[in-house]
Amino acid sequence: MAMSEISVTTEQTGKIDRRELDRLLLAVGTGDREALGQVYGCTRGAVYAAALGVLGNHHAAQDVTQDAFVRLWEAAPSYRSQGSPMAWILTVTRNLALTALRQEGRTEGLSPEAWEAIPGGEGPEEAEDRLVLKAAMGALDETERQVILLHAVSGLKHREIAALMDRPLSTVLSKYNRGLKKMKKQLEGEEEA
Repeated sequence: MAMSEISVTTEQTGKIDRRELDRLLLAVGTGDREALGQVYGCTRGAVYAAALGVLGNHHAAQDVTQDAFVRLWEAAPSYRSQGSPMAWILTVTRNLALTALRQEGRTEGLSPEAWEAIPGGEGPEEAEDRLVLKAAMGALDETERQVILLHAVSGLKHREIAALMDRPLSTVLSKYNRGLKKMKKQLEGEEEA
C-alpha cells in the first residue's frame, strides 16, 4: 500500500518529509551515526508517543524508545525504500512495546509521570488543563487512546495508523471518532460540575 507523504514536527529539526526520512534510514543502514542522530531528533516524539500508547507507563515507554533506536540501528541494513519509513520505525517500536507488555504481563492506565512527560506549559492554567485532559483520556479504551495519541501527538494520518496497528482504516476512524466523542462528553461533564 502506498503511503502518502508525512511530516514529523519537532522542536529541534522543524519538519522532515517521507523522502528525507527514507534517505536518512538508508544512510543509517550503511553505518552513518550522524544519520541515526538525525532520525532520532526528528522521530523521538512519535516513537515515545507510540510506546506510551501501547504501554501506558512513562518509564517503560522511555525504555522502549531507547530500545527502538538501538533496534533501528541494528535493523537499518535490511531497511528497503518501500511504503512509509515512519510506519517502519513505528512498527519496530510497537513490536518492542508489545513484547515489553507481554514480558511484564500487565496493562495499566497512564501514570502521573507519563502525563507530566507530555510537553506542555508550566503555568497554573496549563496544569489544570493537563488534569482535565488526563480525566478525558481516562474515559477511553486502550485502542481509542492509542489512535488519538498517534494522531494528535505523532501527527500520523489515519491511514498510517491503520497500517501501523494492522487494523482496517474504518476501525481506526471509528475508534478515533468514538474516542473524541467520549472525551467531549467527559469534558462537558467537567464544565457542568
